[in-house]
Amino acid sequence: MTRVAAVDCGTNSIRLLVADVDPATGELVDLDRRMTIVRLGQGVDRTGRLAPEALERTFAACREYAAVIKEHGAERVRFVATSASRDAENRDEFVRGVLDILGVEPEVVTGDQEAEFSFTGATRELAGSDHLDRPYLVVDIGGGSTEFVVGEEHVRAARSVDVGCVRMTERHLVRDGAVTDPPSEEQIAAMRADIERALDLAEETVPLAEARTLVGLAGSVTTVSAIAQELPEYDSERIHHSRVSYERVREISEWLLRSTHAERAAVPSMHPGRVDVIAAGALVLLSIMERIGAREVVVSEHDILDGIGWSLA
Repeated sequence: MTRVAAVDCGTNSIRLLVADVDPATGELVDLDRRMTIVRLGQGVDRTGRLAPEALERTFAACREYAAVIKEHGAERVRFVATSASRDAENRDEFVRGVLDILGVEPEVVTGDQEAEFSFTGATRELAGSDHLDRPYLVVDIGGGSTEFVVGEEHVRAARSVDVGCVRMTERHLVRDGAVTDPPSEEQIAAMRADIERALDLAEETVPLAEARTLVGLAGSVTTVSAIAQELPEYDSERIHHSRVSYERVREISEWLLRSTHAERAAVPSMHPGRVDVIAAGALVLLSIMERIGAREVVVSEHDILDGIGWSLA
């Protein structure tokens, strides 16, 4: 076993996995897995820069994670940064801060690399599942981007597009500095059109229609599963490898788009940091399912973070 620490810093959240990994047996044993909503991508789509307060939230989480990594004695550490830090003019400030705190330089990966990590993390343990048809389409709906990957044992085609729950919310659902509750039909239509254009782009590279099993990753998808199961609290074990039908995703998406902030916040499985962006994330998932005709989505709690962990082994 090799003890590794993987950090995934996205547009909305930063996450840590400390695990023992055995590449010979294909075993990955969690020692610590945690997530903090930092909204690093706050305003990036509008300003092109990482906001000072967003950087400080992220650095505070990094200091917490550094203590956890030291406590567990991880032998190898890898920090991967995704969409928001790819887009920002002042990303050097972000890189210097992470290096000072964690002692490793964040790798601002390309969308294709991000997709490779996501696919490995999501499908490695599905390899022995005879009841799931291949090829898989893995979709990782993040804050700033969504990754699409088609493959069997390995990636066949991948594409990252700039559609995510934070980016869509800020672009279409914010008026006068606040999220519209609920959004107008015109706002929803504009967001839907943006998502459809992104799906057109993804299809230029990734044969979406060939997919036989849709695997959904990240907080928007896992939260939809928690709502579908009416969980009294967020429960990773019940969410991991759950299946949510297209009809249920549509019902939940429509309700989220009609709901107020208070109604969404009252959902017991809802993380407070997702209340304002979950409607956009759910609509991205629904649009993908409609595009490929998926009858259900297989929800995975294992994703890019696990893929980063495997890369260290």
